[in-house]
Amino acid sequence: MSGKYFEELEVGMVIQHSIGRTLTEMDNVLFSALTMNNQPLHLNEHFAQQTQFGARIVNGIFTMGLVVGITVNDLTAGTIIANLGYENVNHPHPMFHGDTLYVETHVVSKRDSNSKPDRGVVVLKHIGKNQNGVVCIEVTRSVLFMKRP
Repeated sequence: MSGKYFEELEVGMVIQHSIGRTLTEMDNVLFSALTMNNQPLHLNEHFAQQTQFGARIVNGIFTMGLVVGITVNDLTAGTIIANLGYENVNHPHPMFHGDTLYVETHVVSKRDSNSKPDRGVVVLKHIGKNQNGVVCIEVTRSVLFMKRP
């Protein structure tokens, strides 16, 4: 598996994920429809053109899911037991159709599990930027990682 074990992660480590993903109109409309989110900022171009954004913006929950997904191959593929929580989700700048999302991850803290010696809790901060380097999302995530067998 390509994921990292608990012992491989050190506080202060920064991981630059090499995969970028361009967000499309189809992504936004399909995700909004699947989640029954009929927010006109995501679906109604005429409405969105009259807002401060000037165009439809990509659903922030989709963006958050994509941020986490982009990190899987480098961080968690086969080496986590569970996501324990997502905290402090911020969207300082919107993503638009055609923007490309890039992610970096900071290891904020880590500790051994209080109940199971074969695992540990790691707090990660994911920062998503568009193709111009503008921060569009930040999310802190607590993850239960496996220790090396």
